[in-house]
Amino acid sequence: MKKLMMAAAGGTVLGLVATTQFAGPLIAQTTATEPSVYEQLDLFGDIFERIRQGYVEDVDDKALIEAAINGMLTSLDPHSSYLSADDAADMQVQTSGEFGGLGLEVTQEEGWVKVVSPIDGTPAAAAGMMANDYITAVDGESVLGLTLDEALELLRGPVGSEVIISVVRGETPEPFDVSIVRDTIKLTAVRARTEGEAVVLRVTTFNAQTFANLEEGLNAQIEAAGGNENVDGVVLDLRNNPGGLLNQAVYVSDAFLDGGEIVSTRGRNVAESDRFNATAGDLAQGLPIVVLINGGSASASEIVAGALQDHRRAIVVGTKSFGKGSVQTVVPLQGSGAMRLTTARYYTPSGRSIQNLGISPDIIVEQPIPEPVDESAEAEAESMAQQMRSEADLRGTLANDSLSEDEIQQIEEDRARTEAAAALRDEDYQLAYAIDILKGLQALGPQVEVDVTMTDAVAPASEDGAEAPANN
Repeated sequence: MKKLMMAAAGGTVLGLVATTQFAGPLIAQTTATEPSVYEQLDLFGDIFERIRQGYVEDVDDKALIEAAINGMLTSLDPHSSYLSADDAADMQVQTSGEFGGLGLEVTQEEGWVKVVSPIDGTPAAAAGMMANDYITAVDGESVLGLTLDEALELLRGPVGSEVIISVVRGETPEPFDVSIVRDTIKLTAVRARTEGEAVVLRVTTFNAQTFANLEEGLNAQIEAAGGNENVDGVVLDLRNNPGGLLNQAVYVSDAFLDGGEIVSTRGRNVAESDRFNATAGDLAQGLPIVVLINGGSASASEIVAGALQDHRRAIVVGTKSFGKGSVQTVVPLQGSGAMRLTTARYYTPSGRSIQNLGISPDIIVEQPIPEPVDESAEAEAESMAQQMRSEADLRGTLANDSLSEDEIQQIEEDRARTEAAAALRDEDYQLAYAIDILKGLQALGPQVEVDVTMTDAVAPASEDGAEAPANN
């Protein structure tokens, strides 16, 4: 039966987004099994009955069985789990691009809930939640010892209701509270804009609309610029992108590749392995590409970054990605529930698995953490700038009569673009760095090949550096 695969950062969006593929109904197997298995099943039945008869309080049979099933699955790895009917329905809704929640992609680490990334344009992002934050309590109730699904239940609630999350960040040992108002999360898969002469494609998730949004956005920006000749290149921003549908990761990779392997998946059985290859045609028509990643870039994002990196189609810039290299299959079960089971690992075109390792960027660029604004120092710097004078400020200076008015206007426009690029460094250092790379490649010309495989770069030493799933 044909399967639809999904790739995500291994968590949930207060619903679910997982590296997943969908399979047909679970059919009982009649193959022979060892007697010991039946003995163990008899043991399970015996314990179940003793709990029903002897536990201090009445128990819900259905809830007890679901808890046992989930315990069996979660003992395998962090991404295998049982999905109740509601959870399975939530996952289907989220992959379509709209759901209710906070806008957090989370996973579980050492008993705590860890933020993979906040989703752009959501309440969690507006409240200042950051990748690698740890959630220790929800509305005063500790999440330590809870399963991920149980913790997510605490985070869920009606749209418009407030939740208080206790957060531990970085080296600060004391938790602080963050208030977030739940809302309907409408994911815009791709936001396209032009910075200077570079087209920036901000891909926030891999849902059913991602490739269509990307194609439409890229074409619109190139057309607005007056054609490819007026564009330095493309920045594919995958930072804090937790993943999503695997087929969309394949489509996005294929959009910029003329051929070759994109990704392969390999399960325990050779027959379950699969390979995805690119088709002819480059949406960017040969324009240079820089891919931005960070610790919040996971699964499907890593597939795209790995494919473009291995084919040397793009320069990967930023910090090491999350490192989720497994694929889950969602199998519908009786009663409208489902089982999410890790069934394969995926490999980049060069044959490398990124499981627990992540994608290493070609150029390491940390994102500085903004320092508090010192108003007195800022005022002093502005005063100094006003006092500095140039030749053009001197009384009686000679005019430049070697340039036409059009040439002078062009110089002024170039200067304005350079100043805008410098301002962007204060706002988003990694993006500014990516745009500078494209500008440099454009200046060198198409005949120059640049090898950046062994190059490292970091933000200035004077600035502090900073560096990823269930969705909520």
